[in-house]
Amino acid sequence: MTKRLTEKQKEQIVKSFKSGIAIDVLSQEYNCTNSTIIRNLKKNLGDLKYRESLNKRKSSIEKSITNKNQTNDFKNKDFDNDDLWKDSSNLNNLNKNITASNFAPIDAFFEIAPLDYEIDSSSRKELSSVSLSEVDFPKVVYMVVDKKIELEIKLLKDFPEWDFLPNVDLNRKTIEIFFDLNLAKRSCNKDQKVLKVPNTDVFRIAAPVLLNKGISRIVCAENLIAI
Repeated sequence: MTKRLTEKQKEQIVKSFKSGIAIDVLSQEYNCTNSTIIRNLKKNLGDLKYRESLNKRKSSIEKSITNKNQTNDFKNKDFDNDDLWKDSSNLNNLNKNITASNFAPIDAFFEIAPLDYEIDSSSRKELSSVSLSEVDFPKVVYMVVDKKIELEIKLLKDFPEWDFLPNVDLNRKTIEIFFDLNLAKRSCNKDQKVLKVPNTDVFRIAAPVLLNKGISRIVCAENLIAI
């Protein structure tokens, strides 16, 4: 082996060492022992810089090994199909969000053109009631009356199930009929009684009389009947 290195070789060794060439490689290249290479490096760099260079190189090698092991673990991992689906779905959602955030204007402004036609302000047609002529009554219905057999007249607003109607309709006078006897009895208090109406044509016959009394609606469980 060469016992003595030239000044040019020493400079080249330092340069090669700084670029990351290992000491073993340098000793083979310059045909000398590792201790000779180390001794010249310490002489040219100084002991402190030499050790700092070795520590950085060691840390870099360890980091590279760790990354390689993590990569191998990831490749060898047996993923469940559901996990792959979830990961893919999450990735797609993330890509969509990123795309939207990258391309959506920050100060987006959309102008809405004014309406150029008139809105019909006529009164809304009442769709909730059924005409008396269209109702197919059962053979027998029941009504609640007082002891003097006077009809119990209520306002439509007294029936919570119809409270969505306009105020004009809620203030209409009504009478209530029942298709079921038990329902009629449950609505009857101690000062009232249930009246059986065996002929339901009486409502059509008495319609003008009811209208004269201001009664324009008949309430039952099935329908709101317009007289």
